[in-house]
Amino acid sequence: MKEAVRLALNSDDPYLLEPGVRASAQQDRAVADSQLPDPKFRATFANWPTNSFSYTQEPMTQLQLGLSQSFPKGDTLKFNRQKRQALAGMEQARLDLRRREIVLDTRQNWLDLYYWTAAREKVLASRTAIAELIEVIEAIYATGRETSQDVFRAELELSLLDDRLVEIDRQDAMVRARLARRIGQDAATKQVTASLPPMRHPSDIAPLTERLSQHPAARVQEANVAVADKDVGVAREQYKPGWSVNVGYGARGADRADLATVGVVMDVPLFTQKRQDKRLSAAKKDRQAAQLGHDTVLLDLKKMLDSSYADWQRLQKRVGLFQSVVIKRAKETSEASLTSYQNGVTDFAELVRARLAELDAELNLLKLQSERMKAQAQLLFLEGEDDA
Repeated sequence: MKEAVRLALNSDDPYLLEPGVRASAQQDRAVADSQLPDPKFRATFANWPTNSFSYTQEPMTQLQLGLSQSFPKGDTLKFNRQKRQALAGMEQARLDLRRREIVLDTRQNWLDLYYWTAAREKVLASRTAIAELIEVIEAIYATGRETSQDVFRAELELSLLDDRLVEIDRQDAMVRARLARRIGQDAATKQVTASLPPMRHPSDIAPLTERLSQHPAARVQEANVAVADKDVGVAREQYKPGWSVNVGYGARGADRADLATVGVVMDVPLFTQKRQDKRLSAAKKDRQAAQLGHDTVLLDLKKMLDSSYADWQRLQKRVGLFQSVVIKRAKETSEASLTSYQNGVTDFAELVRARLAELDAELNLLKLQSERMKAQAQLLFLEGEDDA
């Protein structure tokens, strides 16, 4: 499982690569959006006489060259840069979230594959035992000491076990297909280990609850709140005047003096009720909505934590019960049924039921162990791991 997680995190999965590319794009936009607008150059042929097109005929004829530079309102550029940086932080948090999601998905699929692989071995062993019993029953039936009903019952159970194997192979193929999405087709075809791997023990629920605010899903929403807050800042700056500077130079012919021009243009935000006021109000409402989204994510994470922690604890108890009591009694019942059948105390149907009950108990234990580790993986998804 550790190798599968390593392969998944180092793959060229576009789902994993996308947020990093978007974060880099937002960093580039942060630089671009914090710069002044490009200056504007102007060239004009002014007051040119149309009868002769002479440069020196009229005193007002000029060749004018001009340059203008605009300056946005207040600290608009600063807020734009901070907004883009917050968006880059959001994408970085989304990248961390997707890494955790990939680790969780890979672990859960691996655990499903482990269960179906181990279940196949258990069912094959049970099928071999039933097949051996059929040979014994057929030999006894040939002597006239058993009825054909016992033979048919044994063959029916064998067919049902064959059907289980077909279903197991179907589930195995489906899980490997999901796992191949993360680690590649070649790696997904490999056999899993014969025993459950170790996994780090999660913290107690109190420290886990405190760390939920640092979960990437919560940090994505925090960044969204920061973006909305910068939009509020931009909206406030719209109450300030924006301005631009114009400089020009007019060249005239003959002995006439050239002319220079310097001018300033300024916005006058007088009527703000339907523009600046509404934009500021809308930005504040967007920020409030983003904060509500953040609070909602925290509540969802808390619900997930409480559910997963309770599930993990109960599954630990059930695994312990099966290991200490249920499996032991199922084996004892199966052995006692075999002894009773050999002594002629019970019939063949009771022996088969005991065998199948032992198989079901072993499969249930495998399922519980797999589900317990999946719940543990869910808790580690919420807590985070430095070595994942």
